[in-house]
Amino acid sequence: MATKEKQISYSSTNTYLCLNSVNEKTEYVWIVLHGIGYLSRYFLKYFNQLPKEKHYVIAPQAPSKYYLDNKFKHVGASWLTKEKREMETKNVLSYLNRIYTEENIPDHCQLIVLGFSQGVSIATRWVAKNKIPCHQLVLYAGGIPEELTPGDFNFKAFQHSQVKIIVGDQDNFLTTEKLEHELSKADLLFKGKAKLIKFQGGHEVKKAIINRLAP
Repeated sequence: MATKEKQISYSSTNTYLCLNSVNEKTEYVWIVLHGIGYLSRYFLKYFNQLPKEKHYVIAPQAPSKYYLDNKFKHVGASWLTKEKREMETKNVLSYLNRIYTEENIPDHCQLIVLGFSQGVSIATRWVAKNKIPCHQLVLYAGGIPEELTPGDFNFKAFQHSQVKIIVGDQDNFLTTEKLEHELSKADLLFKGKAKLIKFQGGHEVKKAIINRLAP
């Protein structure tokens, strides 16, 4: 029996969480993209030691939620998979663009875009494809999408952006070979300006490192 795949568009609703508030004293606005298996409310806890008068943190929520084990108790989420990746990427980037517009980040604030693990692929795609004028792009323990090219980051607002790559020396997901590949890719994409930050530990978020990313 023959099957035919069709496609439709429809309106969807999603949430996101914010930590602290924006005012004239705010110096940094963060958009932080969690890894696979997280919910934004848990990921946001890694940023709760930042001085609240200077930092406003926005944590988008990956749309695809699922139970993490067969007890059907704990819920995690994923940004996308290899299934219909191009279409799902467009959906996710549209969601992030809507948050960006809604938040209307003040001109006096510096924007930090951080992705952890799977969130790295979303962070890099969003900044590249939508020409996001971020002060820092932080790639924490994740892989850069293969389809991105140096030209994707060749826009005026990114010329003076800082790029930081953070990895643990015991990260099971980043073998020596994979790390060398990622660093070579980053060197090409960001024209040698990416700064490598290594720490003792595995595939984990360290609050101490987060706290040092912005003074």
